Amino acid sequence: MRASALRRKNLLSDPVKQFKRWFEQASKTVGPQEAQAMCLSTIDRKGRPDGRIVLLKQADERGFVFYTNARSTKGRSLKNRPQAALTFYWDPLERQVRVQGNVAEVAAAEADAYFRTRARASRIGAWASEQSQTLAARSELERRVRRFEKKFAGRDVPRPPHWTGFRVTPLQIEFWQARPNRLHDRFVYERPRPRAPWTLRRLYP
Repeated sequence: MRASALRRKNLLSDPVKQFKRWFEQASKTVGPQEAQAMCLSTIDRKGRPDGRIVLLKQADERGFVFYTNARSTKGRSLKNRPQAALTFYWDPLERQVRVQGNVAEVAAAEADAYFRTRARASRIGAWASEQSQTLAARSELERRVRRFEKKFAGRDVPRPPHWTGFRVTPLQIEFWQARPNRLHDRFVYERPRPRAPWTLRRLYP
């Protein structure tokens, strides 16, 4: 499915609403989970960039939310430097969206509510995995899974205190639409701080 040219007159004034329009189209084209996949880029304590694929779980006027172990490499990086970039790419539509902004943990009640929607095995896994730490053997992870299955047998699995959500409050959102001969359409929305008005400009490809 090839999308048409991207023109300023077709863009909404609110980039989050524009994102949701594109996201809905991507969900119908590539599937919900593939549409949610995004590269989360962070900066570590040594100033080195680091990227990995995570899943978008919410996008609204407050920002873009994903969930993870706060003790993981990305969790520690975000605590040390609470800024991040998100990159979405939907190949069948030949579209890319790039988001940059500030990061903060979601409220505990919000993290609890999402955690309850996860499959029980995934909730057990959140307790069992010491994410990003050295694992001597797969059997060690499997032993920890059995340990927490036994601990929570017959009752609900609560959210681990170190497992939470992070919200990226965007300060910049760029929409990229592929065009022939690499003469792509690019538009970027920017604002100096949250809740400030957005500006919109076209970029050279």
